[in-house]
Amino acid sequence: MAYKIGFKKHMLTGVSYMIPVVVVAGLCMAIAKVLGGAFVSNDPQTIPWFINQLGVIGMSLVVPILTAGIASSIADRPGFTPGLILGFVAMEIKAGFLGGMLAAFMVGYLILAIRRYLKLPSSMQGLMPIIFIPLLSTLIVGMAFYLFIGQPVAIVQAAVIEWMSSLMGGSRMVLGALIGGMMGFDLGGPVNKSASLFANAMLAQGIYGPEASKIVGGMVPPIGVAISVFFSRRKRYTLAEIEAGKAAFPLGLCFITEAVLPFAASDPLRVIPACMIGSATASGLTMLWNVTSTVPHGGVFVIPVMGNPWGFVAALIIGSLITAGVLTLLKPVIKEDMEQDEIIEPEIENFDIVIKK
Repeated sequence: MAYKIGFKKHMLTGVSYMIPVVVVAGLCMAIAKVLGGAFVSNDPQTIPWFINQLGVIGMSLVVPILTAGIASSIADRPGFTPGLILGFVAMEIKAGFLGGMLAAFMVGYLILAIRRYLKLPSSMQGLMPIIFIPLLSTLIVGMAFYLFIGQPVAIVQAAVIEWMSSLMGGSRMVLGALIGGMMGFDLGGPVNKSASLFANAMLAQGIYGPEASKIVGGMVPPIGVAISVFFSRRKRYTLAEIEAGKAAFPLGLCFITEAVLPFAASDPLRVIPACMIGSATASGLTMLWNVTSTVPHGGVFVIPVMGNPWGFVAALIIGSLITAGVLTLLKPVIKEDMEQDEIIEPEIENFDIVIKK
């Protein structure tokens, strides 16, 4: 049953619905700026302006889609429509991202309660998922938001946005360093995903600096490790690790942080600190240099449409070299008489694929 699935699962499901919307909308806005300049929104009825409008409209759907996705994860299809409506309500009353998430969980679990406790005659059971469940959950949670919950959440949301917008100088760099350190800590795990979720939330609110910090923080670990492997080779790495390093570099360029997992699994006390230091440095620099990104993913392919792309490239190079340098210093020299290929590597579970006719 859906109620046995945890908070993290529902959140990740909602984010999986949201990410394509953000990507398409962000790319439309970025393309519009490339074609029409930074102030494309001030030049209406032109082709770049229309493209930018597509992106603006897409961004307005981010919170409703996230809310609908989370509600659907909890309550299946009956949760989608109330979630979508409550997502728009959250935007209308300025409760934003936080309000949308709260509404999603309220809708989802209310629907589970309605299913359990509301009993209708068998002749009316077919109307439950298309009329009674969506209507009741929308009315109850919607009125609760309008009358009681929405205003406090909107105040908190406004405070968070104001704090983010006011960060300058050293504080701004500290925030970026925190995002980068989290991205480099568990390399695609819960801490990494929390930083990513925060950056995506700020992107939905029109704050684009954390998104660039997130991207560079996720690209630095695999690129930095690959550089260390390339220069050290058999002196500090096994043959299997050298082969993994060859794959890590292009995966890092594509913003696939998980490419570092084979190295982190075999030597976490050296690899993880090196990744955190390099990612924190790079992410802090992007915030300090006002690098922005309207796109949440894409690696090197979205650099041309970033704000201050050369700043991003410089931060990426500096962070990757720091990770490579720290890791190379921490890694012990492998003795010549050591059989390198006997190093135990993380096992990958094999899955049998059965095609049923």
